[in-house]
Amino acid sequence: MGMLNLQQNKLPTRKDEEWKYTNLSRALGELKDVQPESPQEIVIHKNSGQICGEIEEILWTGVDNQHHQPCLKITLEDGAQATIIERHEGEGSYWKNMSTEIKLGKNAKLNHIRIQNDSVAAVQTNMVHITMEQNAQLDSFSLNIGGKLTRHDIHALLNGSGIECSLNGVNLLRGDQHGDTTILMEHLAPHSSSNQFYRTLLDDNARGVFQGKIYVDKCAQQTDGYQLSNALMLSDKCEMDTKPELEIYADDVKCSHGSTIGQLDEDPLFYLRSRGLSEAQARELLMQAFMYEVMDKIMDENIRDSIKDIAGGWLKAALK
Repeated sequence: MGMLNLQQNKLPTRKDEEWKYTNLSRALGELKDVQPESPQEIVIHKNSGQICGEIEEILWTGVDNQHHQPCLKITLEDGAQATIIERHEGEGSYWKNMSTEIKLGKNAKLNHIRIQNDSVAAVQTNMVHITMEQNAQLDSFSLNIGGKLTRHDIHALLNGSGIECSLNGVNLLRGDQHGDTTILMEHLAPHSSSNQFYRTLLDDNARGVFQGKIYVDKCAQQTDGYQLSNALMLSDKCEMDTKPELEIYADDVKCSHGSTIGQLDEDPLFYLRSRGLSEAQARELLMQAFMYEVMDKIMDENIRDSIKDIAGGWLKAALK
């Protein structure tokens, strides 16, 4: 179902497996008299062999009482390289109903950073479709910090050998926020690798969702697929739903998945306090380490430091 054509009265229900943990119908029903807006489209196209040294930035801004329909199309032809930062902001109550299409040709390389900091009264749905050809590389990071209800739905098709696809992210949720990351990674050719590494911090009554699936076709021998979701709960009222999956039809593969949900480990907390840190300082240090392990995978140092600053501000507010 294309996101631009998604209508509230045609949304799947919670009985449908792929939408099991996210009740979009209820969230959209709380947005009163939201007015439709003409679709917005940004197209980034790099020709064969084009190497872009400068970072390109995109800003999507939500406006109160609007139904936004952004569409982002990124195409890198054979051998092209680019780094793109996508930022989401806004004020008031709105629905940002987005579709993203990423096409990477042979030997293309894309670094994609997404910073989702929408209004806490907003709903964002983002359907991402990725296709990658032989020896293409995608390094993607998503920071999800805003929105009342968000769903980041990624479907990646690895069509050739030698592909490296890395999807990493940090979700920071508090209050009554609901943040959903759903990924389907399809290995359709041999000798490719994929990585999913997400961490979630939850406070107050927040609810997090991670649904990640690695599909390995029978022809995709010598696939290397990795998936890990870790959640840290700062409140006894928050909730985390996680569903890691492997569906493998090849017999010469190296695939793994894992998930953990829990509170801070008391042993390292005690160790840090025994070294002179206060309880608040020790907790903050452990939470920083929890987040930064994913953020350290961002290759650009300036971008990495900027995202750590945003996450650090959220953490200080959560610990007050």
